[in-house]
Amino acid sequence: LLLERSRRECPWRQEDALTADRPEWWDWPLKITDHCYRRMTLRRISETDLRAMLEDASGLRPDQRQGRWVAECYHQGAEWEVVLEPELQLRSLAVVTAFKV
Repeated sequence: LLLERSRRECPWRQEDALTADRPEWWDWPLKITDHCYRRMTLRRISETDLRAMLEDASGLRPDQRQGRWVAECYHQGAEWEVVLEPELQLRSLAVVTAFKV
């Protein structure tokens, strides 16, 4: 239920705007930081879980730290946030951390 609602509310999850409203860097290759890998182990999520959360993200907003973004996600019925940092020169998307809200 939460996933279905989130898909309706997120502009790029709508069929007619699937790619139009996404930032250019959204589909860049992911680079998961060492910090994120350590946190994933502690929080018992896998890289597959992380990628699935990002695939079905319900929202995206700027982070408090300049140059970073927060993807609002769901995993196993709970809200999660994934902090992202586009690396413009490398054309990759660094995953800084992920945590349950």
